[in-house]
Amino acid sequence: MKVEQLMTRKVKTCTTADNLNRAAQMMWEGDCGCVPVMSTDGDGAVVGMVTDRDVAMAAYTQGKALWAIPVSEAMARKVIACHEGDGIDHADALMRDNRIRRRPVLDRSGRLIGLLSLNDVAREAHREKMSGTRAEVTAEDVAETLASVCEPRTGHQTPGPAGPHRARLRRI
Repeated sequence: MKVEQLMTRKVKTCTTADNLNRAAQMMWEGDCGCVPVMSTDGDGAVVGMVTDRDVAMAAYTQGKALWAIPVSEAMARKVIACHEGDGIDHADALMRDNRIRRRPVLDRSGRLIGLLSLNDVAREAHREKMSGTRAEVTAEDVAETLASVCEPRTGHQTPGPAGPHRARLRRI
């Protein structure tokens, strides 16, 4: 099974020039927990990812209103993407190894075409189980990935309201 068969195609995005209030609004309206961050030059490049947790932690650690914090200050700059033709096993391994729940899906030219989440993979495992067909994605695969993603990180410091924003956990 390929990533393109499971990915979500309609993806809300923001840019580095947007503020966190706008990113939070997109997540609320799109019923999603993350938004890919696009470059402002219009080349279609994904330059980061911002999650609902990033929004909350930026507000907490910086002690500012969401409209006063640029997306660029809270986003993860390391983008761990997969491609439409990648197998689900490869995408699942990337999620597990990098402890992330969601990843942008790129076409051959590197442009965003979708988003693959652990939710997408879990729904497929459930569909395959209910249909009684040979499962390419199993509940055990999903459980293993979820366990890896949820494994506590060591060395995390709890910053105060004015503490350093960079001390936050990185999860997508």
